[in-house]
Amino acid sequence: MTAATTEPRIVLASTSRYRRELLARVGLPFAAEAPSVPETELAGETPSARAARLALAKANSIRAPHALVIGSDQVAALDGRILHKPGTEDVAVRQLLACQGRTVTFHTAFAVVATDSGRVIEHLDRTDVRFRRLERAALERYVRREQPLDCAGSFKSEGLGVVLFEEIVSRDPTALIGLPLIALVQALKSLGVDPLEAASPSPRAP
Repeated sequence: MTAATTEPRIVLASTSRYRRELLARVGLPFAAEAPSVPETELAGETPSARAARLALAKANSIRAPHALVIGSDQVAALDGRILHKPGTEDVAVRQLLACQGRTVTFHTAFAVVATDSGRVIEHLDRTDVRFRRLERAALERYVRREQPLDCAGSFKSEGLGVVLFEEIVSRDPTALIGLPLIALVQALKSLGVDPLEAASPSPRAP
């Protein structure tokens, strides 16, 4: 039996297209399944604790034999207050107005659960985003153009959202988009799946 057939399959416990696009960068085949986890807040829970709790809960909600299940969650906070996905243009503009000249912290967590062994690897990444001061009309134009209604913080950092910022401080630029790939690749390697080995071409016959 070859290594390819014995390696665990990878399952992303997410319906987010942003996370699917990020994980696809690694070059490993994976399936995406919707996690069955209510994203409720707990009294007194910090934004970082919420992100870590939900990431692990999402991974644990998927029942998949012989798999590495990846759960992830991101929580944006302004002065410790959670910023939710806006849902509407009006809420998005109001969120961005509140962020002008201030720093929003994004807590991005993942958990990888090896369903055969029960081993779990967790990681939490922090990104600080300093916003420029812009007029309301400029923010309204941004929201109409980019439609960041399903994004925590009301922007897409991989798109036009960069015009909103003065500075981004992060160890991993992919964390702000929704999945810290640098740490995730190391987690997968420690669980026996190396993207570089998987991507190696088959040796040619002499």
